[in-house]
Amino acid sequence: MPMKTLLIVLLALPCLADNLPPTADRELAREIYRQMIETKSGFTTGATTPIVEAVAARLKAAGFPASDIFTGGANPRKANLVVRYHGAGRRKPILLLAHIDVVEALRADWTTDPFVLLEKDGYFYGRGTMDDKAQAAVWVANLIRYKRENFRPDRDLIVALTADEEGGGPFNGVDWLLKNHRELIEAEFAINEGARGQMVDGKRVSNEMSLSEKIYSDFRLEVRNKGGHSARPVPDNAIYHLAGGLYRLSTFAFPYRLNDITRAYFRQMAKVEKGAISADLARVAEGNEDAMRRVSAASAPLNAMMRTTCVATQLEGGHATNALPQLAAANVNCRILPDDSVENVLATLKKVVADDQIAITIKTNEGASPASPIRPDILQAFERVSDIMWPGVITVPSMAVGGSDGRYLRVAGIPTYGIQGFFVDRDDVRAHGRDERMPVQSFYEGQTFLYSFVKALSEGK
Repeated sequence: MPMKTLLIVLLALPCLADNLPPTADRELAREIYRQMIETKSGFTTGATTPIVEAVAARLKAAGFPASDIFTGGANPRKANLVVRYHGAGRRKPILLLAHIDVVEALRADWTTDPFVLLEKDGYFYGRGTMDDKAQAAVWVANLIRYKRENFRPDRDLIVALTADEEGGGPFNGVDWLLKNHRELIEAEFAINEGARGQMVDGKRVSNEMSLSEKIYSDFRLEVRNKGGHSARPVPDNAIYHLAGGLYRLSTFAFPYRLNDITRAYFRQMAKVEKGAISADLARVAEGNEDAMRRVSAASAPLNAMMRTTCVATQLEGGHATNALPQLAAANVNCRILPDDSVENVLATLKKVVADDQIAITIKTNEGASPASPIRPDILQAFERVSDIMWPGVITVPSMAVGGSDGRYLRVAGIPTYGIQGFFVDRDDVRAHGRDERMPVQSFYEGQTFLYSFVKALSEGK
């Protein structure tokens, strides 16, 4: 779409003064959200197939022909859904992606039931409320709204709800679709998770668009020992070797390294902050290491934007309470900068743990993916809809410090952009953690944002 035409489309969007969808569309999105949250879809304690079946039935009831709805996957419990909303075909489709599996959650760890959508004190609580069932529910609700309004896009819109983004198993839905049914999700570009809006003290300050992401990798640190009787302890103890190595890792930091995207991120974020931190963020963008040290010490998220990180996430060891351990092992999860490598991190870990009794092996290497290019049409629509809805809120290019299914698509040649429009307090991001929650207002505003943003990218004049 030419820039002049895109600008006309953007200016013609309906007034978004209250930033909320019509009541019927809010209720629809909330009901889909509730149904998704209340269907367990963890890797070992649930399945995505019931969600896929419920969404497919809802789409058929809304008038989508069965021929435009695909369900299937690498495992009967791990189904994916792909639905196509036909446009005029003047341009290649847009893929609207969300995963419907979640990180495991134990009821005993939460103050609420993680598998009941609870609306309380201005928040929706439940596993997946933020990651990633909010976007999944909104894609479906908005697609139904487009159909009800007889919206005629100039290209097809494809919604894909996929399995096992979180699971770490062999059933990843995007990977499976690319290998078995690529024609269903072939698109000019994709919109996915990976970025959100930031609030500080309840004020919306920035809306982020992710263009790249770190490499996900797991390493196994393992010590094996002949063991013996616990009544005759010796210094050569598998647990002590492992503990020493992990302690040395805990005090180590990878070097700072910026790229074009993170430099732009820090330049923009300097406009949000005030005082010394603002000046430091501007200096970080220029490569000042003193500023980098101050910023990384003050903020774990900003530290993760500047360097590769590795952290111990699981432990195992010992076989009896009255025996010296014959095995001690740990999982170390690393999020690696795109221009770093798993092989370099492996070599670094061996140097840091500094113990030849600790064997280190690569468990998971998801590989790097190319950054998505900054497209003027996407950037202009993103900035304009953001400005209409939240005047004064800056837009920020970013690198996702966590992984997403965007990696599979980027490697396959489909540029992918992390864009959501859901605002959360930057100090209250509970994805993967206890009492995960999404602000109610943010959920509905994100629904409006994504409705208008996709429309701006697919409506010809």
